[in-house]
Order: sequence, then C-alpha cells, then structure tokens
Amino acid sequence: MKIAIAGSAGRMGRTLVEAVLKDGEMRLAAALEQADSPFLGKDAGELAGSPCGVAIRADAEQALAGADCLIDFTRPAGTLAHLAACRRLGVAMVIGTTGLEAEQKRQIEAAAREIPVVFAPNMAVGVNLVFKLLDTAARVLSQGYDIEVIEAHHRHKVDAPSGTALRMGEVVAAALGRDLSSCAVYGREGVTGERDAATIGFATVRGGDIVGDHTVLFAGTGERIEITHKAASRMPYALGALRAARFLRGRASGLFDMQDVLGLR
Repeated sequence: MKIAIAGSAGRMGRTLVEAVLKDGEMRLAAALEQADSPFLGKDAGELAGSPCGVAIRADAEQALAGADCLIDFTRPAGTLAHLAACRRLGVAMVIGTTGLEAEQKRQIEAAAREIPVVFAPNMAVGVNLVFKLLDTAARVLSQGYDIEVIEAHHRHKVDAPSGTALRMGEVVAAALGRDLSSCAVYGREGVTGERDAATIGFATVRGGDIVGDHTVLFAGTGERIEITHKAASRMPYALGALRAARFLRGRASGLFDMQDVLGLR
C-alpha cells in the first residue's frame, strides 16, 4: 500500500514516516510539507532516522498522484487543502488533525461521500479502547458521581482542550443523555459556587515534552474511579493511523472513525 504523509518534517510526521518505513506491507509514496518549509527537498526518511529516497515536496497534487492513502496530522487549514486534493484525485485519507470547527467537519463529511476517510481525534488503539470503557463507566456511574476530564500535553500544542479530551467528554455525555456543548465547563476561577452535578469539567495542562496524558475522573461519595491513558511516545498514534489506512483499502467512499477500524461499534 502506497502511503503519503502530510507534515512529514514535524514531530508527528517524522514518527509516521518511521512507522511506514518499518512496515513490511507499506511503502512511502510521498512526503508533504508547507511551501515555506526549510525541509523541502530533503529526504523524509533521513529526518526520521532512515534515508529512503523520498524527497519532501510542497505540491500536494503531484505528490498524491501515486498514493493510495494520505495520512494527515497537521492543522485544520492544511488538512482541508489536502482533503480537496485527495477528493479530486480519488485518494483515501486518514485524518488525525484536531481543532477543526463544525463547518470544517462538514467539509470532511461531504468529501467522504466520494472518497473513503477515517477521521478521529486520536488514532491510538489504547485510547479508542478507553472510549469504549468510558461509555460503560458513564452508564454505570450515572448517579452520584461528578465527572472531570484532565489532559496534559507538550508546550507546543496549540489547541485546548485536546481533541481526545473533547471526544472523551462527548462519549460520556452521550452515555448520560446529555449534550456536551451545554454541560461542559472549561476551567474555573474565582468564586464559582458549588459544582453543578450535571456538568462535565475539563482541565488542561501544557508543559515540557508531555506526549499526551488523559484521565476521566468519576468522583463519588467515599470513592473515585479514574480511567487513564498515557502515551510515552507518538508511535501508538502512528501505528493506529497505519491500521486505519489498511481499513480503507478497497473502500470506495465513507466516513469512519477508529471505533469502526477496531470493530468496537
């Protein structure tokens, strides 16, 4: 399977390139970066620790012409530009980009009517298992427990809360029959009054090189239940993305997430 990587010179991009080069069934077909990137023309594999002869390019249309699937963990604007190119060329797409707004998500939905897309805020297999566990926990602990989502990431992350934290909140809210947009509390300061039992709280930490820690706390009377996932490297996200790419092989169109990929529906 021929894979293209967007943002190939970034932290996540380099990990994706490394994962593809180590995979016996996949081949790196193209490596993309922004037009002003200082890494244009450099060997994408060399940046990831293993030269492969694939030069980093900025022209998505040309690069994607020989690819089966593009994996994109970049920024919303870049992802949508790549989505348009994939749509024109009939290339499948795995999207791990976070921070997209409602209208941008609708554009992904529209494109998925013509090409196959896996779109998920977190590609790690363990995180997606946690989503399933959270659904069960929220249903069992629906009465008498306050729910808080705590997440921590490196200093370079630009969106908050993380897409994974928001998805955790969505899973819990859905299990409880609530709408996250109306019950979420994003931070507290000053005299806030007593906690509203119907809310789901979010706390965000940014610092150092933390790859990604997520905890959902169910706090009851006399006990606390915590469901936690901690990533020690970006490789779990990359391996999950490759699994998603394999899932799309042979599909003509459709919008999927990692729950579909892992058979957790």
